[in-house]
Amino acid sequence: MRPTRRRRSLRATIVTSVVAIFACVLLLSGLATTLALRHTLIGALDQDLLLSTERVGEQVRDPGAAPPDQVGADDGPQAPGRRDIGRPPGGGDRSLTLVTDAQGAVLVNSVVSTTNDLTELDAGQLRRIEEAIATEAQEAGGVGSGTPLPFSVDLGEDVGDYRVVVDEQPDGTTLTIGLPMAGVTDTTRQAMAILLPVGLLSLLAAGGGSAYLVRRDLAPLDRVAATARRVSQQRLERGEVAVGDRVPEADADPDTEVGQVGIALNDLLDTMEAALSVRHESEQRVRQFVADASHELRTPLSSIRGYAELSRRESEPVPEGVRYALDRVESESLRMQGLVEDLLLLARLDAGRPLERLPVDLTLVCLDAVSDARAAGPDHHWQLDLPEEPVEVVGDEARLRQALANLLANARAHTPPGTRVTTGLVATGREVRLTVSDDGPGVPPQLAPTVFERFARGDDSRSRAAGSTGLGLSIVAAVAKAHDGRITLEPTPSGTTFLLTLPQAGPR
Repeated sequence: MRPTRRRRSLRATIVTSVVAIFACVLLLSGLATTLALRHTLIGALDQDLLLSTERVGEQVRDPGAAPPDQVGADDGPQAPGRRDIGRPPGGGDRSLTLVTDAQGAVLVNSVVSTTNDLTELDAGQLRRIEEAIATEAQEAGGVGSGTPLPFSVDLGEDVGDYRVVVDEQPDGTTLTIGLPMAGVTDTTRQAMAILLPVGLLSLLAAGGGSAYLVRRDLAPLDRVAATARRVSQQRLERGEVAVGDRVPEADADPDTEVGQVGIALNDLLDTMEAALSVRHESEQRVRQFVADASHELRTPLSSIRGYAELSRRESEPVPEGVRYALDRVESESLRMQGLVEDLLLLARLDAGRPLERLPVDLTLVCLDAVSDARAAGPDHHWQLDLPEEPVEVVGDEARLRQALANLLANARAHTPPGTRVTTGLVATGREVRLTVSDDGPGVPPQLAPTVFERFARGDDSRSRAAGSTGLGLSIVAAVAKAHDGRITLEPTPSGTTFLLTLPQAGPR
């Protein structure tokens, strides 16, 4: 599995990209500037070298025209055919002059050192010059084939790099003049030494400036995101919905990308608020209808029950068929009255009727509920798993009693006789967990996702002999939600476990 790459924020991405692009531009511009400067300096050096070659060539052809300070040495023997070694005819510091005749004999061999001393090229340096001349002659088509072209020669650490030019004279002598490249190298290094800190400072300035500009320009986007976060934290699932947050007009400019996002978010909030208002009005009408219908049905149902009971108390004998019909009328009226009461309770909970916020002893509630369940279902095994210390929560005791009673009634109605039903209670500090577990056949997998929906019933494996309305677990879910809690169907290897979790501090 490939590791997930951590995404950077838009602000960091933009700043990094700007700095990277600016660094590349600085690097390329610095490299181009350095190369252009070196090329210009070498061009100027080549011009000086060609001018020196012309002057030295004239002096070599007419030795008597040499200035007095360039005359050969006054004493010492002289080799046959070799001129005196003295200052190079071209003059200047750190210059190189090499003159050979047609037979290759060296006539002039002089180098002005960095200390302005006059020295000679040694055998190794002469060999390097000869190799460089041969290479250049091969590439240029032979020495003297045209205007002499300067080229570079490395004469070793003692002398350094020289820019030299070779010119063949009419009398057959070959004139080699060179000027050092130390000045070009030093100037290039100085330029790089200047460009490097300037580039780093420019890079820092670009990074700081881009970070400031990006932070300033993305501030409207932060405000748009803050508006979206505030809306997402509102409780929109119930009650009357009013989304009052909107992106300010200053951040909803259609001419900017951020403004277009702000306009789109405002349009989305307007649409959402209108849709939620329509949904709320529709739900309110349905809830009001259910509440009104349930309330209105209570009176005729009570009358039906009353008349059925009154008819059974008549002193005159009642035919067996009539008595059976009256029993059924009374039984169904009781069942219908329970349904009406459940619907009325759900309507009140959906409407957000305020609950009582009083301390409730859940331990006592569990004892009473299990005692009632034991009386209603003696064919089941009812067990308690309660802590030694009483457990209290803040809430509505009547609603909590009804929720637990519904859970126990659900276990009694949908499990066969002999089933063990255990009611447990655990306090974890901030919340209380109440469980109702049984070792019966369990909830079918296809029913588990909808078990808390209204009028949800199981298949034939969970009996309907008790006349279940399918509202018991939905009432438990509504009571839990009203207390800011939750009811869940916990997975178990066998049987069924319902977990009711309530905050110990009560609903907000």
